[in-house]
Amino acid sequence: MTSDAALTEAETFYLNDYTPFGFEVDSVELTFRLAPSATRVLSKIRFTPKPGATDLRFFLHGEKLKLISAKIDGTDATPDLTAEGLTCEVPETSFLWEAEVEIDPAGNTALEGLYMSGGMYCTQCEAEGFRKITYYPDRPDVMSIFTVRIEGDEEVLLSNGNPVSQSQGLAEWHDPWPKPAYLFALVAGDLVNHPDTFTTQSGKEVELNIWVRPGDEDKCAFGMEALKKSMTWDEEAYGREYDLDIFNIVAVDDFNMGAMENKGLNIFNSSCVLASPETSTDANFERIEAIIAHEYFHNWTGNRITCRDWFQLCLKEGLTVFRDAQFTSDMRSASVKRISDVIDLRARQFPEDQGPLSHPVRPEEFQEINNFYTATIYEKGAEIIGMLKRLVGDAAYRKAVDLYFDRHDGQACTIEDWLQVFEDSTGRDLAQFKRWYSQAGTPRLKVAESYEDGSYTLTFEQSTAATPGQPQKDPRVIPIALGLLNGNGDEVQPTTVLEMTEAKQSFTFDGLASKPVPSILREFSAPVILERATSSAERTFLLAHDSDLFNRWEAGNTLAREARIDMVLEGAAPDAAYLEALQKLVRDDSLDPAFRALVLQPPSQSDIAQTLYERGVTPDPQKIYDAAETLAQTLAQQLADSLPRLYAETTVEGAYSPDAASAGKRALNARVLTLLTRLDGGEQAARQYASADNMTQQYAALSWLLQAENGAAQSHAFFEQWRGDRLVMDKWFALQVALATPEKAAAVAKDLTRHELFTLKNPNRFRAVMGALAGNHAGFHHASGAGYQLLADNLIVLDSLNPQTTARMCTAFQTWKRYDADRQALIKMQLQRIKSTTGLSRDTNEMVSRILDA
Repeated sequence: MTSDAALTEAETFYLNDYTPFGFEVDSVELTFRLAPSATRVLSKIRFTPKPGATDLRFFLHGEKLKLISAKIDGTDATPDLTAEGLTCEVPETSFLWEAEVEIDPAGNTALEGLYMSGGMYCTQCEAEGFRKITYYPDRPDVMSIFTVRIEGDEEVLLSNGNPVSQSQGLAEWHDPWPKPAYLFALVAGDLVNHPDTFTTQSGKEVELNIWVRPGDEDKCAFGMEALKKSMTWDEEAYGREYDLDIFNIVAVDDFNMGAMENKGLNIFNSSCVLASPETSTDANFERIEAIIAHEYFHNWTGNRITCRDWFQLCLKEGLTVFRDAQFTSDMRSASVKRISDVIDLRARQFPEDQGPLSHPVRPEEFQEINNFYTATIYEKGAEIIGMLKRLVGDAAYRKAVDLYFDRHDGQACTIEDWLQVFEDSTGRDLAQFKRWYSQAGTPRLKVAESYEDGSYTLTFEQSTAATPGQPQKDPRVIPIALGLLNGNGDEVQPTTVLEMTEAKQSFTFDGLASKPVPSILREFSAPVILERATSSAERTFLLAHDSDLFNRWEAGNTLAREARIDMVLEGAAPDAAYLEALQKLVRDDSLDPAFRALVLQPPSQSDIAQTLYERGVTPDPQKIYDAAETLAQTLAQQLADSLPRLYAETTVEGAYSPDAASAGKRALNARVLTLLTRLDGGEQAARQYASADNMTQQYAALSWLLQAENGAAQSHAFFEQWRGDRLVMDKWFALQVALATPEKAAAVAKDLTRHELFTLKNPNRFRAVMGALAGNHAGFHHASGAGYQLLADNLIVLDSLNPQTTARMCTAFQTWKRYDADRQALIKMQLQRIKSTTGLSRDTNEMVSRILDA
């Protein structure tokens, strides 16, 4: 039996409609008989009606399944099938449901459920992929113990939990910890492992493996060390010990996301676990370290305690992003990590929060949950955890989190459960703080100041613009970390946290000898937009003297932004005071090279466009690009005497190491090299490319040569050297588009889509080209509209293959309302063309509709 019914028109789901599933799932036994186009899945699931349940309708999710048979307590059953699942009459007491279905992994290009990647079987079940494997109540609050039997010809057969038995063509796995279906995983393939062990704080030895395709064994060592560091850190920082006998990671080439925290069997996008000095940059190493930590930390914040429903997604993701940021801060530089995170937050989450895709950290409604794996859920969710920790203090935070683990282990929880443990352990009322979860939008914080007779007063006023479905906003609790400096740069008020609770609120500091210079929002203590009129002189002063490295960077970043804006609007020359201050800072060898590299990194062109838009000015992408080029050229000339020395001093000698200190020096070296290239036409970059023995230096040299339009020979050589390495080829594809001049970007991208190594079916390769195009601000927004049309053309084709990746790439259009009428018309035309596509997926339809409703 199979259902040919089309999926119904998109249904909207509401937080307030939550109803528990009417049955307990006591146990789950699955048997997989693997075949590429006709895998059979046999399920035996014991259900027991819940006492007092209000809804005992027996509904199991299921999509694109061919039902072979169904039984209840051994007797044939005839369920009613729809495109979304099945219903069936069931006993009023405990019963055994048995079903056999057939699925087509080889034909599953959506990469959800069970699918094939390079001859390997693998799964992706979050959020709702398990329903494409068998009939089941596929919702996160249904947790059960799984036993899995896999029958197949592959050498390696893996699933969740601990191995029970293994022989040729057969493996059985048992997971003793109850889990929702979205954490189910299966991998089968001819793989090789990089093995190791870890001894927990209680003395238990855990077997560790990273499984890869033959030929990738030499790219696993760093990932394994990152895993062991993560396990140690979670024991020391949170008291969380690993709870199975084995921990497996598998590298998969075709994967929609970065990685997945399936219990005991993490499945990773290959780009997020495979690394070697020859093929990976410093940025790749740091990202891999962070993602491995993130997925491992989910073992407790996501797996042992999961979400009651998908509206609570931020409960596991925001908390775990915060934990992986803590980990990276401890492994590397806390200040550099914080600055990098804020750059990312402002680039991705702030535009989302101020545009048509704005939604609360805990949404109240959705049509397609895949569309809510957003920067708001993840990054803003993490910022909320950080604010909560700052407000209650380190010790109280740890006490509350310990209570959370003790009270809710093995449960599917809500934001209310999370906040309740803080209220119970600290005595604080968090009702107002909870608004961070329920109100969308980025608060703006206006600041006024006054000084009289030794008393300095700061008056803050908060406001949040209307967002879709939320015209009015109530005041939030905002922790404002503040320090005060005197005219010599000495701190007269060390960092203190002001707790703002009103729409307008003043704070006074007495006993000051002179009017101080405020350092506001130290460490970026809240995800808000600070509005305070400051002079170039004050920013230069803070850049030179602020003891808080984040605000020191912020001062330089603001100087650079204002200089660029003046150049765009008034045709002004680059700000001489900024250039002089930057010159002094870059030469300051007492500062972390990674920090100096970040100060040399200018605000993005999209950042400038957003700032202009917020000030009521329609941004011109070409003028923004031209100003960026002029400022960079002027900076290179200003630093001309220092650049050769800086380049020599930051060149790392000896064998490559991805440690933080070496990576920081190479980051500064790369920033220096891009400036040198503007002066010497690429001579030093060509020498570096020729002598480079690691990808960080080779890639940096190639980047700046291409930017100087003097790297054709090296680009060809790079391609020939690395054409057999799919991850390095992703870098090559992306670089061609990212560094193309505005008038050429769309054409370069279009040519690459015809390249023999380009494929729409691999998300990494698709994002390498189309993501790079969307990120080339002036190129994507070229007045011709060619970038818009090319992206739309590819999204229309991809949607029938992979709706999830298509929908996420639609976010490239979310800022369309900030541009001029001609560009808006061109973008709207492409959005409407996408929306009118016959058979458009629910994922993409929802995203395009929301963007068009701006």
